Amino acid sequence: MPRPRLTRLELQILDILWTRGDASIREIQEAFPEPRPAYTTIQTTVYRLETKQAVRRARKISNAHIFEPLIARQDARRRLLDEVLSFFGGQALPMMAQLVEAGKLTRGDLRTIEKAIETHEQQGQARAERPVESKRRRQGRSRR
Repeated sequence: MPRPRLTRLELQILDILWTRGDASIREIQEAFPEPRPAYTTIQTTVYRLETKQAVRRARKISNAHIFEPLIARQDARRRLLDEVLSFFGGQALPMMAQLVEAGKLTRGDLRTIEKAIETHEQQGQARAERPVESKRRRQGRSRR
C-alpha cells in the first residue's frame, strides 16, 4: 500500500491513536490540549484519513465508531522524513547543517547518531553475508 501524504493535523490524530490505541472521534478530540480543534474538524480529518486508508473503523459502540490506525508510526515517520529531505535535495548533510545552525543538534546527538550508524552498518553486513551462506548451502545440497 502506498504511503499517503499526511497533514500536520492528520499526524497529530494518528499520534493519538498510536499512543492511546483505538478511539472514537470524541476521544481523539479530548486527547488534544486546549484549545482543542472543533469536533467537526476532527471528524472531517478522521474521515479523510479513512479515505487515505490511514485509519479504519474497527467497531461501533452505540452510535460511536471506533477508529484504529492502519499505518505504522515508523512508516509515517519515513514518509515525513523523505518529504523533509526532498527540501534539501535528498541529502542529509544540508539538513544536519541546518539543525546545527538552529541549535537543534548537539555533539551528544552526533555521538548517538555515530553509534546508530555503526549498528546499522553492522546489521547491513550481517544481512549481506546471510544470502551468500544460504546460497552456498543450497548449492551444497544440490550437489549431493
